[in-house]
Amino acid sequence: MSDLNVKSRTLMLAKMALMVAISFICTFIHFPILPMAPFLEFEVSDIPILIAGFAFGPLPGFIIGVVSIMLRALIMSPPSGPYGLLMHVIAISVFVVIASLIYKRFKTKKWGLIALIIGGLAMTAVMIPANLIITPLFLGMPVEVIQAMILPILLPFNLLKMVINTVVVFLLYKRLSPFLHKWGNDTDLRQNQAPPPH
Repeated sequence: MSDLNVKSRTLMLAKMALMVAISFICTFIHFPILPMAPFLEFEVSDIPILIAGFAFGPLPGFIIGVVSIMLRALIMSPPSGPYGLLMHVIAISVFVVIASLIYKRFKTKKWGLIALIIGGLAMTAVMIPANLIITPLFLGMPVEVIQAMILPILLPFNLLKMVINTVVVFLLYKRLSPFLHKWGNDTDLRQNQAPPPH
């Protein structure tokens, strides 16, 4: 493997580690967004994960999301335990992978917004069966109880979460993108390499 490839991979890992750290710091900021369900909270930590997915691609975005959530679980031991961990991983993974896959193909401001909306709607759709299957297993709640919560609580919560994430990422990404891409990109590495001897 060439020195250029090694440096490029090292810089990508450094960028990913930075986004994991930012996402972890943001885990301390969470708040309820649905008055009828104060136990469901909006996680600000999802925003850096989505920005990372747009900047680096779906796989790095997915890895950053999973690592930051696992790190939070290991250090902070959230009250929701493995259940909350699993549900959060499913939600952000679907959102970041689908949104960043679309944006990777169409890198315009318009398609960035479309990608976030489609990714958010996919997350909302996936969380309905996830709640119906996983919540009864972990919390011992009857499926009928979860079904009764879908329309008045779960669906509005995930849609509202999608809207907040979409608006914030849409407003922030283009401002942060130059820094994320300029810092140690392949072009910079090539320019900094010494010319070959003649």
